[in-house]
Amino acid sequence: MTPRTGAALALGVLVLAILVIAILAVPWSQATPSRAVQQAAVSTLPEDAVERGKRLHATLRPGSYGSLLVGLAAALALGLTPLGARIVELAGRITGGHWVAEALLGGLVVAFAGQIVTLPFAAWRHVVLRRYGLSTQDWGGWFADLGRAAGVTAVLGAVALLGFYGVTRLAPRWWWAWAAGGAAGLVVLFSFVFPVLVAPVFNRFTPMPESPLRQQLLALAERDGIPVRDVLIADASRRTTAVNAYVAGLGATRRIVVYDTLLEAAPPEEVVQVVAHELGHAKRRDVVLGTTLGALGAAAGVCAVYLLGGWSGLLRRAGVSDIAEPRGVALLLAIMAVAGLLAMPLQNAVSRRIEARADAYALALTEDPETFAAMQRRLAIRNLADVDPPRWAYLLFASHPSTAERIAAAMEYARR
Repeated sequence: MTPRTGAALALGVLVLAILVIAILAVPWSQATPSRAVQQAAVSTLPEDAVERGKRLHATLRPGSYGSLLVGLAAALALGLTPLGARIVELAGRITGGHWVAEALLGGLVVAFAGQIVTLPFAAWRHVVLRRYGLSTQDWGGWFADLGRAAGVTAVLGAVALLGFYGVTRLAPRWWWAWAAGGAAGLVVLFSFVFPVLVAPVFNRFTPMPESPLRQQLLALAERDGIPVRDVLIADASRRTTAVNAYVAGLGATRRIVVYDTLLEAAPPEEVVQVVAHELGHAKRRDVVLGTTLGALGAAAGVCAVYLLGGWSGLLRRAGVSDIAEPRGVALLLAIMAVAGLLAMPLQNAVSRRIEARADAYALALTEDPETFAAMQRRLAIRNLADVDPPRWAYLLFASHPSTAERIAAAMEYARR
């Protein structure tokens, strides 16, 4: 069997596995509340808060979509012309053309170029969020976060680039098989290490002091058989007035994380509702599901890149002879950018169904739909949500059910 045949077969098997898992594990059949009930749910919110949320998101959308398009255009300009290859080649000259310099320095320069051109859009978003009172950061804090994110990206990018191009040199014919396994392994590893290595770069996490709320949250998890290592408070108020909570990690790294803004803004019973939703993700193994789909998708992406690397016309446009050489990193990133954009609506559809299932879990676990609805109203008002976004924006970019859907689900649960 030739390497190309093997890659094609592996790609087919991986795509089939993703489809089977998505069909069987994602709750596609879960009913969505009717539009009439959703509209009734919206009517329970203050009109001024609904309008303010809509104005905010209408203001943010042009910048968000502009950033998406400019970033994609930059990736294509570098990847589908010889420009990206020349940048990598120049970076390699620092050490006499060594492949490590080309892969590491050249790859990071190309990767950061796409982020640099979108900085004006990110700055505009920060201006808007400050104007609406959602951001509490000054520009010094904003730039500090930018530096932290760049540092994390550089470390992760260096590991991926050196690993990928190291494998292509060690196994020039079958590199796709090793790289696919490595990409899947990195996705799994990241799920474990994110809460303990990456998240603390951006926030301070302190154990929640002994209190009735802490005991209630731990008892809620224990009652449903969900092992949780700790309950932590994140200092979200250093950046935002938005409220949230989440359950992070797998196995021994799993912990409940509550924003300090949520503790300040919401009564304990609503905090319990937010955490109950997050425990629903743990109970249904949604992190495991997402990690599995992500790992399979990463492996499939490597196989697809290998097969596309045999397209001579594409290589000529990029000015490289082989996508497995470091000079081809810009083409590699361009392919990833296009694939990510095309996959976004499907990924968001999966996410919305999983989030809706977690809502249903929270309602069943607490049996308190009135407080669940009150919590959703508080989240919408405090976070300035677009409670009922345009349909096209919802289908393409929404990763969660709308506030209208979530309150409507609580209303229907109360009726039942």
